Amino acid sequence: MRLLYLILFILAINAAQGSVQKKPEHKAAAVVKVDTSSHVNIRSFDKATLKKYSDRPEFKYNSGNEELSWWDRLWIRFWAWFWSLFMFKGLSVLGVILNIIEILLIVAAVGGLIYAILKAVGMDPRTLLSKTPPPTVPYSEFFEDINTIDFDTEIEKAVAAHNYRFAVRLLYLKCLKQLSDAGVIAWEIDKTNSQYLYELKNDEQRSAFGLLTRQFEYVWYGEFSINDAVYNAIAHSFSDFNKRGKAV
Repeated sequence: MRLLYLILFILAINAAQGSVQKKPEHKAAAVVKVDTSSHVNIRSFDKATLKKYSDRPEFKYNSGNEELSWWDRLWIRFWAWFWSLFMFKGLSVLGVILNIIEILLIVAAVGGLIYAILKAVGMDPRTLLSKTPPPTVPYSEFFEDINTIDFDTEIEKAVAAHNYRFAVRLLYLKCLKQLSDAGVIAWEIDKTNSQYLYELKNDEQRSAFGLLTRQFEYVWYGEFSINDAVYNAIAHSFSDFNKRGKAV
């Protein structure tokens, strides 16, 4: 019972203390002080300066919305079309076959164009993949002086050695010398065959010399292996050119 009375006594004291309320402290009201001793200088942005900076590329952050050039658009469309050729999803068997045929035709067309360009500049496309070294000839292809060559003797030597390709080259160089001696072309060591062709003023002479030039380029630059019968036919064309007065 004593313990119970002690507990009730402690609870009564805590209840009495909790009922006592402290009076709130009175705080003075805040007073706003106006600063009248300093002057405020109001500043604004210069519109011209802002415009100048906004026009500079490094301050433009909407690059993703810039309009593409016609060249960029062309390439985007080309690659989109190119890759679409290899997308066979949803196509029937016939559609896949037609796509493959279209790809093969495009590859053939591009290959034909490259072949024509190489032939036009006097190169044989087959030699690009060939490991066979070019034939050794007595005269440098780029540094031979037609005025120092005894053509008749050298042509006979080449034919006797069955070096018909080199004999055709000598025939062509001899023709250039004859045209140069006649004054219808101005021979220079670094000129191309096409330049000599365009120097000829007579249309018939230009046409005949153009045929000889093509024969020479097919044999020499194309590295075609010719026999005595083919060489004789080519040699006859050069001889006929001279006899008809197309070269002096």
